[in-house]
Amino acid sequence: MGLFSGSRPERLGVVDGQLQPVRTHLTNAVSSFATTDYHRIAPLDASPDPRAAWTRLRGTLADWPGATIVEERPGYLYAEFRTKWMGFVDDVEFLLDETARVIHVRSASRLGRKDFGVNRERIEAIRARMAG
Repeated sequence: MGLFSGSRPERLGVVDGQLQPVRTHLTNAVSSFATTDYHRIAPLDASPDPRAAWTRLRGTLADWPGATIVEERPGYLYAEFRTKWMGFVDDVEFLLDETARVIHVRSASRLGRKDFGVNRERIEAIRARMAG
């Protein structure tokens, strides 16, 4: 761990069928469950086959530079994304909703009040890779 890695959050995972809420007083996270404009991001499309989409997501993350899958269980995945130069770490979670054919996302910076759009850009890049 580096100087800018921070500590792994204690409040991660699924509660009542949703990923933990983001801290809305900060602008350093996005979530498909968020209701505020800055924090809200669309879930990943998992149609027509949610399980195949989940497998694509796992492969995408396994090949992503700086990404480490920390926890994986059926329908839930938690990964850490570490920046190359400074070693900042973002915590990213995915939750499969097979019925709705989507993969919910939550991506949050461990340190800092702002992320300058990095979490949103990462999720959109993951979305693009999975679609391509």
